[in-house]
Amino acid sequence: MTETQKILVLHVGLIALLFALNFILPAYHHGNLARVMVLATYAIGYNVMLGYTGLLSLGHAMFFAAGMYGMALSIRHLGFAPAPALLVGIASGAGLALVVGLLALRTAGVAFMIVTLMFAQTVYLTILLAGRWTRGDEGFVIQQHERVLWGIDLSDPSSRYLAALTLFAICLFATLNLIRRPLGRVFVAIRENEERARLLGYNVFRAKLFSVVISGTISAAAGASYGLLFGYAGATFATVQYSIFPLLWVLLGGTGTIIGPFLGALFMFYLIDLSSGVTNAYMLIAGVALVVLVMFAPQGIAGELRRRIWSWLP
Repeated sequence: MTETQKILVLHVGLIALLFALNFILPAYHHGNLARVMVLATYAIGYNVMLGYTGLLSLGHAMFFAAGMYGMALSIRHLGFAPAPALLVGIASGAGLALVVGLLALRTAGVAFMIVTLMFAQTVYLTILLAGRWTRGDEGFVIQQHERVLWGIDLSDPSSRYLAALTLFAICLFATLNLIRRPLGRVFVAIRENEERARLLGYNVFRAKLFSVVISGTISAAAGASYGLLFGYAGATFATVQYSIFPLLWVLLGGTGTIIGPFLGALFMFYLIDLSSGVTNAYMLIAGVALVVLVMFAPQGIAGELRRRIWSWLP
């Protein structure tokens, strides 16, 4: 079996497994896995910047929130149907990513991290100050009748799960295709040695800008889908916490791997979920587990699998 065939079998097998779980999981885990798939899509977007281009952002929640509010406000105040509202949400995130990229990429390293954090805080404060429309910290519920997409009621658990799986599968294979194409190779070249990539004649600024826009667009798609599938838009999703989460998921799953974001999001979600049922200090347990994992699997779950077993893992 060729390397390409192995890659396809692995990723198609993952999607097939998730599809089969739709019919056998109990209600609680069924809902959880749908949520994990949307959050993993958010992490996939983050991984394009961090894992493949080497750009560390501390403000990615702004793209997630831009997608969520672009979709939700279109439905609530403009009367849009879910399909065009989703497009508005994705376009909002892409537009914001373009603006942020053009400005933030004038910096590098720690300065880039700080600038993205400042932009994210600006978006968060804007949501709070525009409380007349966004309802600030309280947020607002998207009603069940507003969540019917092409005749499919997305408040139905099975429909919601399959919609989350569709989103996850599209972004998973789109990213897989991206990193195997010349543009993706340029991203990796920049991550490994930016100066050498520049000397080879690549337009590094333009490639980085593409990375930021692609990353922001995927994250916005996740945010818009999360709001539509789970029926809520709130300022919490624009906080620093939601910028740190995808960083943790990608580091845990394995930076620069396609399945890493999913593994990291799944691991962290259930670690917090299970430990919170044991003690109120569940974040302490999560912290200890993270330290242990970083010490003994510094390349993340998928990274260690690639290092020890599957050297062909993308």
